[in-house]
Amino acid sequence: MESGSAEQLPRVLVVDDEKVIREILADFLSLEGFWVRTAEDGRLAVAEIDAHPYDLVISDLKMPNMGGIELLEHINKHHPNVVTVIMTGFGTVETAIDAMKRGAYDYVLKPFRIEEVVHIIQRGLEKRRLAAENLRLREAVSLYKVSEAIAASLSLDEVLSTVTEMGVHDLGADLVTVVLKDGEGQWFERTRRHNPAIPTELIGGEELPVHVDPGALSEHFAGEVTLNVAGARTAAFLVRPSEQHPVWSMMAVPLRIRGETAGFLVTVGFQRGRRFEESQRMLLQGVASRAAAAIENARLYEDLKATFQQTIQGLARTIDKMDRYTAGHSDRVAYYAQILAKNLGLGPDEVEIVRQAALLHDIGKVGCVMNLNKAGKLTADEYEIFKKHPGYGRDILDPIKFLHPLVPGVHLHHERWDGRGYPLKLKGNEIPVIARIISVADTYDAMTSNRSYRNALPHEVAINEIERCAGSQFDPDVANPFLTVIEADREERVARGETVPE
Repeated sequence: MESGSAEQLPRVLVVDDEKVIREILADFLSLEGFWVRTAEDGRLAVAEIDAHPYDLVISDLKMPNMGGIELLEHINKHHPNVVTVIMTGFGTVETAIDAMKRGAYDYVLKPFRIEEVVHIIQRGLEKRRLAAENLRLREAVSLYKVSEAIAASLSLDEVLSTVTEMGVHDLGADLVTVVLKDGEGQWFERTRRHNPAIPTELIGGEELPVHVDPGALSEHFAGEVTLNVAGARTAAFLVRPSEQHPVWSMMAVPLRIRGETAGFLVTVGFQRGRRFEESQRMLLQGVASRAAAAIENARLYEDLKATFQQTIQGLARTIDKMDRYTAGHSDRVAYYAQILAKNLGLGPDEVEIVRQAALLHDIGKVGCVMNLNKAGKLTADEYEIFKKHPGYGRDILDPIKFLHPLVPGVHLHHERWDGRGYPLKLKGNEIPVIARIISVADTYDAMTSNRSYRNALPHEVAINEIERCAGSQFDPDVANPFLTVIEADREERVARGETVPE
């Protein structure tokens, strides 16, 4: 029996093997403004509640086929948001109390007064409403936190990590995946995260991985704005759906960038009977809209970084083209400076600045209108011109705002620890560490490379000279670690079959 039809009414399922009780409750509850259906035992109630959403179930304790306790356990496992009330006689009160310990909201003693039943149901539904409001508040807080984390990052990996972690921890998904388009318009899975409590073999192994079908998702969202499915309907959106890796529930939202679908954010559940709530889909939608903007910003930033790297490489090639003897010098100095910076404990961003500055450390030589690699020593006048190249380097880079972090390394790599360097005659810690690092790397490569006026010096001669000049030309806390770093690097490169300075 069922009563009522308005979808906005509270939905109640009455479960009892006595027909009279079912009909009495259904009639009275309908008059009180509830939408009511009935079932005659727990087994039929399970089928009903798995097929349709309910707010509250009021069930007899003892019934054939499946009793109230088993029904309660099923509801707790698969429909935790449904309120359960147990009906029982005086002789089974202890069992009813045990049911409350197992998660039932309350119990009703038979014979009952209908006013008492209505009052308990109303209190149970009010508790459910408050719990739902609390959930929405937590979801709003989650959305805020995720939005803040996304907005604070220009790293695509960090953005996607934040989004997928939210799907697992805040939405309770067993698997979260992000599918994006590549530069040629082809779909690919960019990242996935699974609930660590779910066995890896259930998530997908080498033979039968669980993957969503972006083509099917594209077709769906061409005509629909939401996707929140469960049961057999999930198969339409999977690549090679398998009984060995059953997907029970799925939500998906498109990632739209400037009106175009650039990808999909998908959550998957493996627990049979468990569905994602519509409020959870709305939370996913909110996260997706923010993630799409962050993904675009991250991609633009990646493009900018690529342009940045290309600019630096182009400028470095300009230096190497000046003379065949200096070809490769900038790359080698950058390599030595990078491994030294890492050894000194600089962070990844600082190491990258050191590497880039080392690539461009001699860019100022383009302002020296003479052949600086002629045979023999430079004349006094030529040497004075040569000494201007750090200043020229600063002048070349200064108008390019995004190259400003490199200027100290380019401008000051010829300063000396004892203050006898140029162009500013800085001393000791007055010299930025980036310049002190490049100074050692530059000197080592200059000594171990061929020049027009001399052949390359042996490695041992070069390191002995650096050791001798530690404390005068070089910062000893930079020069001495370099001696260790360069030896370890040489051993590794030889082991890889690479060529190293003799």
